[in-house]
Amino acid sequence: MKITDFFKYAISSLILFVGVFAFAQNDFQGKAYYMSKTSIDMDNFGRPGMSEEQKKQIAERMKSMLERTYVLTFNKTESIYKEEEKLEAPGQGQGGRFRGMMSSFTGGDQYKNVKEKAFFQDQELFGKQFLIKDSLPQINWVTGSETKQIGQYMCFKATATIADSSFDFTRFRRPRESRTNAQDSTQTKEPETNDSEKLIQVEAWYTLQIPISQGPGEYWGLPGLILEVSAGRTTVLCSKIVMNPSEKDAIKKPSKGKEVTKVEYQEILEKKMEELRENFRGRGRGGRRG
Repeated sequence: MKITDFFKYAISSLILFVGVFAFAQNDFQGKAYYMSKTSIDMDNFGRPGMSEEQKKQIAERMKSMLERTYVLTFNKTESIYKEEEKLEAPGQGQGGRFRGMMSSFTGGDQYKNVKEKAFFQDQELFGKQFLIKDSLPQINWVTGSETKQIGQYMCFKATATIADSSFDFTRFRRPRESRTNAQDSTQTKEPETNDSEKLIQVEAWYTLQIPISQGPGEYWGLPGLILEVSAGRTTVLCSKIVMNPSEKDAIKKPSKGKEVTKVEYQEILEKKMEELRENFRGRGRGGRRG
């Protein structure tokens, strides 16, 4: 073993020992605040023939809508991940409507119990309430000795390959050739489930100073709290951690809505997206006729 690797191993072992000792109490609680940023591939977004200047203007308008803040409240075995509500500034009614539509395609409150391997999510889809109930996804992390500092925490790198089930805005509008082929023949229509089965690379950074197997969203399974995740076009970064706040919040699993599994909800979402695409195309054809 190289001296540098041995030194890192010794430091990580010391951090883990101190962390485990500090978290031995049963009633501890913490809060981690995250900022999530998502970019859009503007080359495949918008109307055919849209100028680069128009795409740039749309990207600027959507930037703030694709930046979200979350709070992960956790104890030794449970966590609840919630988005912080934002007040819309005066004159941003359209942005508010778009944000409201986006909430149908992004996760609601997410509960994880790493001891029971249980996952619950409170999800609204265009006014209908769902309760996604499933087991925690198994993530096959590959850990290494690479480190970096995030705030006051030393973090270690881990990578994994997972199925990408995130919402893709470009799927509202296909290239002109695909739309023509889809209208001409159902046999040449693209399968709608392929996108949800696409694999993406995930890079995570976790700290042994908080030795719990939790993280933002559905991410978990490492020997320390995950402070940063990059997956696809989304990056989630922890900006603040508060340990043992004076007022503790109850960590309760969501319980309202029609109970479905992740797979069942994904099928419902795909069907709704296809309806939106058809309505979008119908309005476009009606506009041309007018």
